[in-house]
Amino acid sequence: MKTRAVLLCLAVGAAVFFGCTSRTPVIADVARAADAATVEDARFAVIPASAYPGYPVTVAFSYDSKRLATGQANAAAVADALHKKNLRAVLVSAEGRRLTQAAFFALTLPEENGQAVKAAVMAIPSLSPIGEAAINIESDAGIIQSFPFTIYNRTFDAETIQLDQANTDLRTTSDPKRTAESQHIWAVFNRTGTDVYSWDRFVRPVTSTRRTSPFGSRRIFQYATGARDTTVHNGLDFGVPVGTDVMACARGRVVVARSRIITGMSVVIEHLPGLYSVYYHLDTIDVREGDLVEVGKIVGKSGVTGLVTGPHLHWEIRVSGESADPDAFLSRPVLDKNEILSHLRSGS
Repeated sequence: MKTRAVLLCLAVGAAVFFGCTSRTPVIADVARAADAATVEDARFAVIPASAYPGYPVTVAFSYDSKRLATGQANAAAVADALHKKNLRAVLVSAEGRRLTQAAFFALTLPEENGQAVKAAVMAIPSLSPIGEAAINIESDAGIIQSFPFTIYNRTFDAETIQLDQANTDLRTTSDPKRTAESQHIWAVFNRTGTDVYSWDRFVRPVTSTRRTSPFGSRRIFQYATGARDTTVHNGLDFGVPVGTDVMACARGRVVVARSRIITGMSVVIEHLPGLYSVYYHLDTIDVREGDLVEVGKIVGKSGVTGLVTGPHLHWEIRVSGESADPDAFLSRPVLDKNEILSHLRSGS
């Protein structure tokens, strides 16, 4: 039943992946302006305008910086805000709780004839409250634009995993090295660069379609001591034998290629600013940090390293620190240039 729910989610993608745009947004609290301003030359889009937990969302805008800068005072304040490096898109619940955020980065789109285009990609957290929400475009001066957003209900699997004493110790024993490794990987996942390496749909990192654990499953770890702990599975597990080729799901830059205590032999690839693919529990690593890899490049062999109960590949997608459903990136382009341009130009 759970698999059918996920397949249905993909099947209705055409209905879900629509965007909302605004050609004449009302600007509020920008540079503490006394009055709101309407700016004809700034266009915004949220694609899609509704999504399931775990799915990605693109927020984009385009503007003519020269016309904005020479326009009315509030418009100049908007132009200044849109240039800020700390400009961000923020998903906010109906109660006003900030759920996730993503930094904007520049896109090179010759089709826009000199218009500046920026985008941010975020993922709806798997633990998000269901229902009405909002996506705000913010600077330190305040909210530049706000869009209504809907988070759909989604059912996730639940599983209990029995851990032996060795794996129990890995999770429960204090270890400064493990703490340092955790801090390092979180710093990577929350870093937003400037390079766009791939626009395309991702491909599966292994040829096998056998899955042993889905994205978002609610897990109970049953320790050898009798205690237990709960967590959420942040990726997909493919049940493949040791030594299976593991391929890069898209073009990108290798930012992590090293052994870690919990995840074993690990590779992380950056594909967009703030967007990373993750490959854990490898037997061997065939790339180095800093390598530029093409889609399909073998990055290593699957294994049984780190905290595991059997051989498998853990494949994960991180978007601005949040885990995202890898299946969503297999079904549509990670950054759909044509769709972005269509929504920005339509103003509908």
